Order: sequence, then structure tokens, then C-alpha cells
Amino acid sequence: MIKLLNHILVFREGAWRPTEILIADRRIARVADRIPCSLEGLEIIDGQGMKAIPGYLDQHVHITGGGGEGGFSNQVPPLRFSAPVKAGITTLVGLLGTDGTTRSVESLVAKTKALRENGLTAFCLTGAYEYPSPTVTGSVRRDIVLIEECIGVKIAICDHRSASITRDELARLASDAHQAGILSGKPGIVHLHTGSGPDRLDLIFDVLAHSNIPISVFRPTHVAGKLEDALRFAQMGGYIDITCSAENPDKRAGLILDAVSRAPRGLVTISTDGNGSMPVWNEKNEMIGIGAGSVASLHENILAMVRRGAPLEEAILPATENPARALKLYPRKGALLEGSDADILLLDGAGRIDTVFALGRMLLRGGEMQVHCNFEDC
Repeated sequence: MIKLLNHILVFREGAWRPTEILIADRRIARVADRIPCSLEGLEIIDGQGMKAIPGYLDQHVHITGGGGEGGFSNQVPPLRFSAPVKAGITTLVGLLGTDGTTRSVESLVAKTKALRENGLTAFCLTGAYEYPSPTVTGSVRRDIVLIEECIGVKIAICDHRSASITRDELARLASDAHQAGILSGKPGIVHLHTGSGPDRLDLIFDVLAHSNIPISVFRPTHVAGKLEDALRFAQMGGYIDITCSAENPDKRAGLILDAVSRAPRGLVTISTDGNGSMPVWNEKNEMIGIGAGSVASLHENILAMVRRGAPLEEAILPATENPARALKLYPRKGALLEGSDADILLLDGAGRIDTVFALGRMLLRGGEMQVHCNFEDC
């Protein structure tokens, strides 16, 4: 299917320029001021003067649902397909959290496959909070090498719910992930949930000081509460991931912009913790409340950065080009270039997500779903 997307604005050559994009099947075939085209069966889509940006990448989503703290009734339901689409997320990484007992890596892989069948680009991480890591094949290395969707492993540190993994254990886990990435051509990352413990990122720094494991293997997330440690990590060449805030996007936007201004360019990413549980703990680590993360917070935090004065083309980078490079997907993802996947968002004059293309297929138009979603009213 050939589509011509016209009457849009794309940031090219330092400015938002009137542009047309030719989509051939799943890829962008051409980007230009004007594309004369009269192919039989050509579908022309009027962009109505909206700004076109790359589809977002969210590398921390609990696609099978998170939670379980406080009992079984607190488990968050699985992610609905329409949720990331309406949030402009065309590529995501699914993972487990605290509960790797009633939630399994097998069900995570199955949900990842389902999202792919529905039209999104989806990956997953083996492992969970605990150590040794739960896996499908019995080995983190084999999971990454042999399961197409699996690109790394998840573990938790500096958190009272974590497995209190030691330096040597984390080094072995990182070595397995790194070697698996080399063998399979995948990122081979260790995605680290970092809690509010006083040790912050000390364990990662300790491993780096006593091993030959590249810093790029380690991907700490939830670093808003330990920003100085995170910036030290970024200055060493590592990626840092800040979780978006649904409750106070303007405050979090300020923190993200501060991190971006102080870290080496391209090393700050943002993610949502979508469908993950958000327990509230008191000083005794007793749960006194619980909520759930929302994938919609990604776009909300980007708009908040724009309200704080960041140009749109810069505000989107932690959710487009930066994570695409971090996951070895750029320029296939995170860009509107010839040869890139046709993952395209159209934003109206107020910055709202109007239209979503994922792999060349229109999933959202006028803010309404354009495809059927099983088991939900789309």
C-alpha cells in the first residue's frame, strides 16, 4: 500500500518546513517539499497543516500489568492495545516488576507477540525484581539469544522489594546480557529498577570499577530522586532514564530539562512505567496507598517541557531519537527519514495527538481508533 501524507510540517534543516511524506508499505520512501506521484491506488492523506513527529518509544511498560503489593486484588490489569496508540507510542518494551511469581516471562513474551500482531513494534525483557532471574529457557543468555522479542534483562536494586543482589551477581548478570547481545545483535542490556534506598547507584559504580563490562550495558531507570548520581553516570557515558509523572508533569518536565542540559547530549531518555503499580510507602516501608502508571504521561510530560520553553523538536528527543539510539534502533526508529519505519504522529495546533501511523498503518485519526481492538471498546 502506497500512501502520500501531505499538508504537514516536518522539522528539517533547522526549521519546521511544509513537507510531504511518501509511505511505501511499512517504511518512509521519501521526504520532500513536494512529491509528484500518480501511482494507481495511491492513498492521499491530508495532514491539515499539522506537525509530524516520529512515533514515541517507551522502554518501560508493564504490558501484562504490574503490582501485587498489598495482595492479589492490587494487581494492575494488562495493557490495552488502544492505550499506547492514543498516547502516540509506536514502539515499546514490556517488562515485569515486583511480581515474577504470578506474572511470568512466558506471559510477557506472549503479550509482546500480541502487540506486534496488532501493529505496534514491541520488545520485552526477561527477568523481574528477584535474583536469580525468572526466565523462559532457564538462562538469561538463552532468552536473549533465542527469543526474538527479548532484548535484555530486568533487575531491581536499592529497593526494599529487591533481591539485594551483590556486586558479583550483578556483574555475572550483566556479562550474560552483554554476551547474549553480542551473539544476537541485540542491545543486551540490564534494565535496572532503582528504588529509594540510600545506596542509590553505588552498586552500578562498584561493578564498573571492578569489571570490564561496558557502561552501555547498564540502564538505570526511575532516577529522578537520585539525579546527581544519575548525572555522574551519564558523564561517564551511560544512558539514564527518567520516569514521567502523571500527577505533576510540569515539575517533572523541569527536572527532565535540567538533566538534559547537564548530561552529554543524547544520553537522557524518558519512559512511563505504564500499567505498573505505584505504591505509596511510609517511613517503615509499609504500603499506605497504591495507584498505577499511565502511558499517556509520556506525551503529557513532553507538552509540559514545551510549556517551559523547550522547542518541540528538542522536547521529543528523550522519547524518540535518544531511546532509539539506546536500543540500537536508530534511524529505523526515532526519525522521519527515508528508510525509517513509517511511525508518524500528527499533532494539532494545541499539541494534541490527532493521528498515529505505526509501520505505515493508520491506527488513530482525529483522536479516534481506526482499527478493531479485541476485548475492548475502541
